Amino acid sequence: PVCILLVASARAFSLMATKKGWGARSATVLLLSNVFLCVDGLSVDFLKSGARPLASPEARGLLPRMVATVPTMPAQSEDGEDCPGPTFDKAISQPDPIPEEGRARAMELMESGALFRYSPGFLSETSLAEADMVDYTGFKYSVGFNSCGSALFIGLKVAGVQPGDKVLANAFSFTAVPSAIHHAGAEPVYVESTNGYTMCAEDLRAKLDAAQAEGSPIKFLMLTHMRGKVADMDTIHDLAEERGVTVVEDCAHALGIQWQGVQLGRRASVACYSTQSAKVINSGEGGFFCTDDEEMAARAYCYAGCYEQLYNQHVVSPPAAVFDRVKRQTPNYSLRMSDLAAACVRPQITNIEQRIARYNEMYERITSQIADVAEFDIPPYDERVRPVKDSLQINLQMSDEQVGAFLAATKRRGIPAGLFGSPDNARNFRCWEYALPKTDLPRTERLIKIAIDIRLPATFEPEDFDQMAAVLRAARDDVMLA
Repeated sequence: PVCILLVASARAFSLMATKKGWGARSATVLLLSNVFLCVDGLSVDFLKSGARPLASPEARGLLPRMVATVPTMPAQSEDGEDCPGPTFDKAISQPDPIPEEGRARAMELMESGALFRYSPGFLSETSLAEADMVDYTGFKYSVGFNSCGSALFIGLKVAGVQPGDKVLANAFSFTAVPSAIHHAGAEPVYVESTNGYTMCAEDLRAKLDAAQAEGSPIKFLMLTHMRGKVADMDTIHDLAEERGVTVVEDCAHALGIQWQGVQLGRRASVACYSTQSAKVINSGEGGFFCTDDEEMAARAYCYAGCYEQLYNQHVVSPPAAVFDRVKRQTPNYSLRMSDLAAACVRPQITNIEQRIARYNEMYERITSQIADVAEFDIPPYDERVRPVKDSLQINLQMSDEQVGAFLAATKRRGIPAGLFGSPDNARNFRCWEYALPKTDLPRTERLIKIAIDIRLPATFEPEDFDQMAAVLRAARDDVMLA
């Protein structure tokens, strides 16, 4: 009775609805934040009430029965006619499902009511997930947070960042990174990006030199591995050690990625990993703060919301004496991971290596079919990196006008690729008005104007990636052969 369709525009949807005859079936369309809920059987009068339909008792009664299905959308041209040539009808934004073990454990937790990580008398799923992360990554300590953004903020706090300090950070990143710096009361200093989406080591050195020359050396670096792309880690960490810079790594996209056979982030003072739904582990929202430093770990636990002697419920934890030394000096920000999220996380840590192998296999499958397209520049991975290729990035070798036409063509054919430099993209530094750069960033600005982003869901079949490759080639032809 209910389906949820993610669509880009009301006009395109209305054309399809008319063509399909949905109006004749008295389907009701509720438009909420670009999400259309198509509910059979409701009165069409709901459409006339603007944003109020879900406030009605009749609509609220349906809410428990609303189930999100994988959205499919027939590709169409602007005038509503079917689009000739290759098209795609699966949602590339769909998250990976939670394994059965995680779903079953989540049900048990809900039946018991023990969702709080410090529920008396229960072995915490969050504590167990922290131990699993320690085992997988090789860190001594791991602290579960409600998001990777919260973990990054606390990473800066425990690293010693004070209000007014400057923190070096990637100019090409996600808004959560400068937000964490802003949250800590510090000021970001943005470092240019290479065409491979990584921090430019040369510009990092230049920024450090400039600050040193001004008599105010920068002592903190938040290093982001955007979309799992890895900079020259030896060069960057050697430079940080040479200059006395503390490194906090934003490894939101980097769980499972290895640098010379070691989990990425291991050389940093703190590394933070995400379990948000678009990452390699999906708990909807969540993150882990990882470190080898016992005092940093204890303080992170206290910031997250460990108080009194709750540390006795941890599975892997610093000694009690360390907690007793720091807990009265550390405010409780209540940023804990819930056991419900942790129940989703744990089985995905168990099977992560199998899923990484599948991601990488499917990436090679799609890229091998578009590698000969002259307008598609797909930056290579460093041979020292064991990657996790769960998304595809392409630098379009096209004019600005052609880039716009290509995006319209991919969207029309069913693959709504994202442009990092679009005016409302949260990865565009021009959108960070709360912390805009104070110097020009020409390399990064040029990059984000041509760099597109396509997720590669693990649930897709091999032939889906063949079809996606065909769509990308067809979209290129739509532009270059027009």
